[in-house]
Amino acid sequence: MQEYIYNIGCQFNKVANENSSRVALRYPDGRELSYAALDVLSNKIAHYFLARGLKKGDVIALFNNKSPLGYGCMLGALKCGIIYTNLDLTSPYQRIKKIIERCAPKVIIYDVDCEIKKDVAELGIDSINLYEDFISLIAGYDDELPEVTQGVTGAAGAYIMFTSGSTGFPKGAVISHANLLNFIHWGQTTYSITSDDVLTNANPIYFDNSVFDFYISLFSGAKLVPLTNELTKDPFTLMKAVGAAGCTTWFSVPSLLVYLMTTKALGAKSLPTVKRFIFGGEGFPKPKLKKLFEMYGAQATLYNVYGPTECTCICSSYTISEADFVDMNVLAPLGYLAPNFNFVLANTDESGTFGELCLMGPNVGAGYYNDAERTSKSFVQNPYNALYNEVVYKTGDLVQVDAEGKLHFKGRADNQVKHMGYRIELEEIESMLSTLNYVNEVAVIYDRINESFGQILAYVSVSAPKQDSEVIHDLKLLVPEYMVPRKVYIMDHLPKNQNGKIDKVAIKAIKQD
Repeated sequence: MQEYIYNIGCQFNKVANENSSRVALRYPDGRELSYAALDVLSNKIAHYFLARGLKKGDVIALFNNKSPLGYGCMLGALKCGIIYTNLDLTSPYQRIKKIIERCAPKVIIYDVDCEIKKDVAELGIDSINLYEDFISLIAGYDDELPEVTQGVTGAAGAYIMFTSGSTGFPKGAVISHANLLNFIHWGQTTYSITSDDVLTNANPIYFDNSVFDFYISLFSGAKLVPLTNELTKDPFTLMKAVGAAGCTTWFSVPSLLVYLMTTKALGAKSLPTVKRFIFGGEGFPKPKLKKLFEMYGAQATLYNVYGPTECTCICSSYTISEADFVDMNVLAPLGYLAPNFNFVLANTDESGTFGELCLMGPNVGAGYYNDAERTSKSFVQNPYNALYNEVVYKTGDLVQVDAEGKLHFKGRADNQVKHMGYRIELEEIESMLSTLNYVNEVAVIYDRINESFGQILAYVSVSAPKQDSEVIHDLKLLVPEYMVPRKVYIMDHLPKNQNGKIDKVAIKAIKQD
C-alpha cells in the first residue's frame, strides 16, 4: 500500500530514507552533507525547537546565509508545523523591523554574525546564534522524526515570503504544506528532475525563486549547490563554482544571466553539464535570450517561467524554440498554465482575451500574514462563480490569450499610464528598447510632474558607446511618437534590488539634470 503524504515534514523524511547515502548539499568549498545527515540534523533541531516551547503555528525568522544549519532550521520548522520566514542579511533595518513587527516571530535565528543583529536586538525578541557551537547544543536531542509531525495538516503554513508592497510596507505571502506538495510534484514532472540532478541555489534564500531551488532539489533526492551572496557577486567565480559542481539545472532571474553574458563570464563552454536553464521573475530581452539559445540550445532546454510569490513560485512554464526568434519585438510567451492551475481574466477588453490575470487552484497561497485588509483585496471570490466559495488571486499582471490558449505578458495593471491622451504600457517601451542589439538593460518609468502632466523617462545600459539621441532615433523606428521617452539616460549599470531584479524604486530616486 502506497504511503499517503500530507505534509512537507513527512515528505522529506520519506525522501531522506530513500536517498540516505546520497549527497543533499554540496558546497563549492568541498563540504558535503548527505540526506541521512541532513535528516538527523533537522530532526534534532525540531526537537530543540519543541523543547524551547515553540509549537505548531508559531513563526521563526531566519537570517540565513545558506549554511547546513540554516537549511536544517527550515526543515526542522516544517517538521514541527512551525512557519519560517527567511530575512535578508543586507536589507535596511527599518524594512526588517516592519517585517518582524508584521510576523511577530517567537525567535530570530542567525546562521552568521552580521551587522543588523545589533539593531534587531533592540526589539527584545529571543534569538539563537547557530554559529556559536550550536551542534554541541543539540547533540543530546532525539534524532528521530518528532511525533508532532503527524499532526501537521496540509493547510498548515509552511513559510512566509515577504515581497515589496505598493504602500512601502512589505507583504508576507503565506504558503501551505499542501501548496508545496502540489508544487513539488509539478516541478519534478515538468522538468524530469531525478536524484541524479544537481541544482543551483544562486537565488537569495529570502527570494521567491529560491523556493524552486530548495523544494525541487531536496524533495527529489537531488543535490543542491548553495551559492552565497558573496560568491555570486563575482561572475567568474560563480561560473567556476557552478561548472565545477556539475550542475544540471540553473534557475534565476533573466537579469543575472544577462549580466553573466555581458561580462563574458558565461560562455558556450562554461557549463558543460547543464541540461536546463530556467528563468523567470521578469522579461528576458529577446536579443540576449537568442544569444543564450545559440550558446546552449543544442545542449540544454531553455524555459521561460512565470508565477507570483502568492501562488507558490511558478504557475506556468514555456519551452523556448527557434520559432520564438522569428519576431524579435515581443517577449517569449508565458505559455500554458500548470495543470494544477486555472485562470479567469478581470477587467477585460472587448475581445475578452486581454485583461488582468486571476489565478485559481491548489497552489494559490493562504493570503498575507497578519494582513486581512490586503488579503481581502487580492484573494477574492471568482467573479464568474456565484454558486460556491472559490478564491482567485488577482495578480495585477495584464495578459493576452492567443488563439492557441497561450498566455502573453503585456504589463502591469499598476504600470499602465495615460500620457498625451493615450493609454501606454511602460513594459511595451522597455520591450522595444530591449530589441536594440546594443542595449543590455532597460527600465522605463513615468515621472508625474503634476496631476495632469508627466513624462516618460528611460534608463539603459549599453554594450557600445551611444548618445541618448542615437537611442531615441532607433526607438522612433519601433514605437509611435507618443511612446518615445522625453529623455534617455545612459548608465554603466542599472541598480538592482536584493533579488537581482532591476530596482525601479532606486531608479526613480536618481536625480537627473
